[in-house]
Amino acid sequence: MSPVFLIFVPMLAAILVPFLFKKIKNMHTGWFVLAIPLALFIVYASFVPVTMKGEFIVSELQWIPSLGINFISYIDGLSLLFSLLITGIGSLVVLYSIYYLDKNRESLHNFYVFLLMFMTAMLGVVQSENLIALYLFWELTSISSFLLIGYWFTRDRSRFGALKSMLITVFGGLLMLGGFILLGIMGHTFSIRELIGQTPELASNPLFILALVLVLFGAFTKSAQFPFYIWLPDAMEAPTPVSAYLHSATMVKAGLYLVARLTPIFAVSSTWIWLVTGIGLFTLFWGSLFAAKQKDLKAILAFSTVSQLGLIMSLLGAGSIAYHVDNAANSVFKFAAFAAIFHLINHATFKGSLFMIAGIVDHETGTRDIRKLGGLMSIMPVSFTIALIGSFSMAGLPPFNGFLSKEMFLTAILALSDFNLFSFDGLGSLFIVFAWVASVFTFVYSFYFLFHTFAGKHKPEELPKQAHEAPFGMLLPAGILGLFVIMIFFIPNVVGNAFIKPAVAAIQPFLYQTPSDIDITISAWHGFNTEFFMTVGIFLLGGLLFWTLEKWRKAYDLVPNSLNSLYDGMRYMSETGANRFSNWYMTGYIRTYLIYIFTFLIAAVTGTLLLKNAFVIDFESVSSISIYTIIVIVILIAATTAILFARSRLTAIISLGAVGFSVALLFVIFKAPDLALTQLVIETVSVALFLLAFYHLPEISRNEVRMRFRLRNALIAFGVGVTVTLVALASFAQKAFPSISEFYKETVETEAGGGNIVNVILVDYRGFDTLFEITVLAIAGIGIYGMIKLRLSRKENKLENK
Repeated sequence: MSPVFLIFVPMLAAILVPFLFKKIKNMHTGWFVLAIPLALFIVYASFVPVTMKGEFIVSELQWIPSLGINFISYIDGLSLLFSLLITGIGSLVVLYSIYYLDKNRESLHNFYVFLLMFMTAMLGVVQSENLIALYLFWELTSISSFLLIGYWFTRDRSRFGALKSMLITVFGGLLMLGGFILLGIMGHTFSIRELIGQTPELASNPLFILALVLVLFGAFTKSAQFPFYIWLPDAMEAPTPVSAYLHSATMVKAGLYLVARLTPIFAVSSTWIWLVTGIGLFTLFWGSLFAAKQKDLKAILAFSTVSQLGLIMSLLGAGSIAYHVDNAANSVFKFAAFAAIFHLINHATFKGSLFMIAGIVDHETGTRDIRKLGGLMSIMPVSFTIALIGSFSMAGLPPFNGFLSKEMFLTAILALSDFNLFSFDGLGSLFIVFAWVASVFTFVYSFYFLFHTFAGKHKPEELPKQAHEAPFGMLLPAGILGLFVIMIFFIPNVVGNAFIKPAVAAIQPFLYQTPSDIDITISAWHGFNTEFFMTVGIFLLGGLLFWTLEKWRKAYDLVPNSLNSLYDGMRYMSETGANRFSNWYMTGYIRTYLIYIFTFLIAAVTGTLLLKNAFVIDFESVSSISIYTIIVIVILIAATTAILFARSRLTAIISLGAVGFSVALLFVIFKAPDLALTQLVIETVSVALFLLAFYHLPEISRNEVRMRFRLRNALIAFGVGVTVTLVALASFAQKAFPSISEFYKETVETEAGGGNIVNVILVDYRGFDTLFEITVLAIAGIGIYGMIKLRLSRKENKLENK
């Protein structure tokens, strides 16, 4: 199967899930779903030897070739790494969900449909070579994650969190689309590879910086960078398997992927380096600072994710500096990109396992409130062991993989102080302080998560359920990830050669020909250097702060939650403002909407005539008006006026018929017999129908309140008449555009392959029109069917309750 079709496999499989859920009641639906990510993982793993050589796999599915927009799957080291994370951790998450979600109480068909849809979206994001296709999948992640976060939709917090995540990420996605379009305008292509080849020309374009900033909005909102991180803690209302998937391997890392993928284009700009490095470091600092404030296990992990994403983002920014320096400095900043990818892998492993442990604790004790937990070490020894591995790795302790990437992070950040380009020499030291303080608090919240949950005094009276160890199936996925945490520490260079170097070669294609050119070796011991003493300081100060946590923790109360308050205020204002505005102009009266329509018509048509200087009226070419024409027009005006003053409906209908027949006579006078015949038929049928309908209505009462004369309505009516008259006279007096009939005569044969103009117009040129009409009818039919079903079910429920 072509790799581009592999992207859509989860989506296609999702179609079968509701049928499996309905037909096979005795088996958990997750067992069937598990085969999808597992099979994809095996297929993608077979591509590793290809990317290790620096080669790539391209396959294409045409979508809109005339606009250069197609689904192109481009699998190089970077996209393959993400694909393996998506499918590999996806398999573990599905396995975990089988034990986490009860098949008798949960809507599993909904859950797995959303999950598979999300999997396709993420695979599409990381493999799309076309920017517009990438954007399509990008927004599909927003929609599917909205459904996943709001899976327990009966809970207010779930709906709130889902809406918040979608509003913020879609806002960033729309800005990102603007950046993509600007890149397309500058480079005349949406192909990422072709844009990378045009980097020098793009950098000199005045739109380049604007495109860069817009693209970063998309990346920062999706990857929860400051100040857009506020959606991430609220997304914790999702079921824990969703949280584990979104946080460890998928959605929040989409922004990191985008920054990594587009680094070869934007790294030439100092704005890129400042924004990516600076925002990343501040996000690292901010997230780590407030993680220890949280009281919910998943909230602690959410802030820790914010912090870790900031760390990886800052490393990607520091790695971009490699495009601006040579020799020894060059090697240091190449090292930063390597460290970014390494920590991305490590974070996926330890954060995935920790989220699963948080879910296990919640599942087996009935609460995630850390104030009620404690003393679970002896009751849940396996869970404690896995949590210890994940937490120590997150804190940067040996012998776990987080220690290795944390050391590399410190090395890269230290190099910033020696970098004297773009004024980094002045602020490089400040960056080091931020990074070190953030590392200290990372140590604190890691220990806080672990020991306040599993150590200390057990409080069974505080727990809704009697605590016990989780079943083996729920522990297995978390245990596998914990095992990877340790394995990577002992064989880091195997991981480096197979996955990290091919990914780094994709991020820095101008610096490396093949992954084998990257001469970076990972080691656990670098001697007694600055990084070593920084690490010792992190352990000592972090241990002291953890030990005295309860004494200084009240300081958090002094910090207002202004960003969330700002979001709530903006949302409230937008909702109330929109309601007031819609209540103002949506009056419910048809006459009001006709006023809007006709006012717009007058403004648009007369404005266009003025702008195009089309008020050219030639009365010399106007034919003479006969006495018959004048008589018919007088009758037409008289009939129209009679409608306005009619006292009975019958008089109004007869007057309306007189108007129609007068128009038919005008067609006869102006030698248009076909139009006249059509008008006569329509008018006759209309009058007959009106009479049939109004026959059953009562007479107009003399006491009925008649609409008062309104100058505004009269002016609008007069304006419409004048506008139409002007258009008719102007179009008759000049030929600013060639006749539309000429276009049809020229194209029906060449473009549509037809000989009959009318047939071609109906079948080909109006094909989409007809399609949309059918679509509207289909949607309306589905809606009516749904309402009927809903009404019937309510009736049945009422009968059952009687």
